[in-house]
Amino acid sequence: MTAPDRSEARLPEAEGSDPLRVWFRFIRLNRRVTAAMAGELRGLGLSIPQFDALSTLTEREGLTQQDLAARLYVTKGNVSGLVDRLVEAGWVERRAIPGDRRSHALHLTPAGTALAARGIAAQKAYVTRTLGRLAPEDIAAFEGLVQRWRDVARADADDVA
Repeated sequence: MTAPDRSEARLPEAEGSDPLRVWFRFIRLNRRVTAAMAGELRGLGLSIPQFDALSTLTEREGLTQQDLAARLYVTKGNVSGLVDRLVEAGWVERRAIPGDRRSHALHLTPAGTALAARGIAAQKAYVTRTLGRLAPEDIAAFEGLVQRWRDVARADADDVA
């Protein structure tokens, strides 16, 4: 019995010339930096979803859960449990919206604001230690590529819908 031929599963050897190879590298890089950032945040007592919610509220307080879900690209159901845990932890409070009995505005507590600031500082330090070590022109080129890829992905989503 011979070993299975794995040559078909291999990606082309040409560096960066194959979109699938680049895709796999991008996904692996995303997993690596997400895991690293999760470790940084865990040291602060935060999960990535908790940090995402807190940091989003530092940009715009008073969002409803529905607005927050849209900004985080998650379902309303997912954000509901997340917000419940943030409220229980004392980091977020729900405030009534005059004239709207169904929705509440989300606001950071002082503890939530302080924790979000520590998380943002940890994120900035990690980015500085990693991406920040690249040459400014490489970062600019990367940003341009990411933006063009985003635009193509948005157009594809519009075409599918």
